[in-house]
Amino acid sequence: MKISVLREANLPQPYAESRPLQLEEVADVMPRRGEIAVRIAYSSLCHSDLSVVNGSRIRPLPMALGHEAVGWVTEVGDGVDDLVIGDHVVLVYVPSCGRCATCLSGRPALCPQAAAANGTGDLLHGEALLRGSDGERINHHLGVSAFADRAVVARESVVPISSDIPDEVAAMFGCAVLTGVGAITNTAQVTAGQSVAVFGLGAVGLAAVMGAALVGAGPIFAIDPIEAKRELALKAGATHVIAPDGLDALLRELKLTGVDIAVEAVGSARVIEAALAVIDRGGAVVTVGLPHPEQTLTVRALQFAGEGKRLLGSYMGDAVPARDIPRFLEDWRAGRLPIELLHTDTRPLDDLNESLDALHSGQVVRRLFSARRYE
Repeated sequence: MKISVLREANLPQPYAESRPLQLEEVADVMPRRGEIAVRIAYSSLCHSDLSVVNGSRIRPLPMALGHEAVGWVTEVGDGVDDLVIGDHVVLVYVPSCGRCATCLSGRPALCPQAAAANGTGDLLHGEALLRGSDGERINHHLGVSAFADRAVVARESVVPISSDIPDEVAAMFGCAVLTGVGAITNTAQVTAGQSVAVFGLGAVGLAAVMGAALVGAGPIFAIDPIEAKRELALKAGATHVIAPDGLDALLRELKLTGVDIAVEAVGSARVIEAALAVIDRGGAVVTVGLPHPEQTLTVRALQFAGEGKRLLGSYMGDAVPARDIPRFLEDWRAGRLPIELLHTDTRPLDDLNESLDALHSGQVVRRLFSARRYE
């Protein structure tokens, strides 16, 4: 197996020089009971991966990174009777147990058993499988470890999809689409005619713009300092695109007192504060970004009870992957979710370190990787 391993976090930038991710060959591992093996077709680079590399998200190291991918089932472990070799699957980064009170209440993204396994670098049904050449344990990233040519994962870490869905499209559904579209449809439950502002136009923010357009929201404001991303947002369904310093002036021009829903997709306490400032009385801010754990909020407490404002956390878009991935794929088929806009380009796994720099600087939205393609 080829895997991309992080052994030390918070190395200096540029990552093209410090090279925190190393492509290693390790012994193949076989699926245990309740697990499957997947040949990875494409994985994609997300800010959550970058957050582990730069130390914003503390994970046990060494770790084989990558949490968003699509692939094909190659082996099936005992107890897995609803998948067969050759099935097409999207990998998801919360392998919910399906039995706890949280899962049964319809919020599998918050499954405590899955959170515990993800936090220790294990799989849902057992300890980490990956081993280095000297027998050293290598932890799994969110139960997936997709920057690889092959992965063994819990059955609960995949959602089967139709075989005719292009891999380049399906690769972005396990995180970006679930999180962004889910923030609109599941967490905020935006309805037609509501106004929406999306702060940060990475893949998740652009997916939120698409989700807002999908449900008939409007106007839809897309806010980002990078002009190329603002142009993408217009194609994704935004009605107005603005640099961060121009939002208040535009709201005044449109004679709006504020927007109904704001989505914060930056991972910044300062941007959460700005989003709270632009929502109307009774409005809501949905936070999907991952701020550094040391960041704190300073906000007017009275705006919640006094003005009816709400601050909603949204992990994985409050999605139920087995329900939401198929329905979002149908929206893509029907032309209602132009997910292809998120795909910047495709590179070999050897380019992961340079790609971390490109993601950090905003040069890419979703860059895909394939170990198989570049052998």
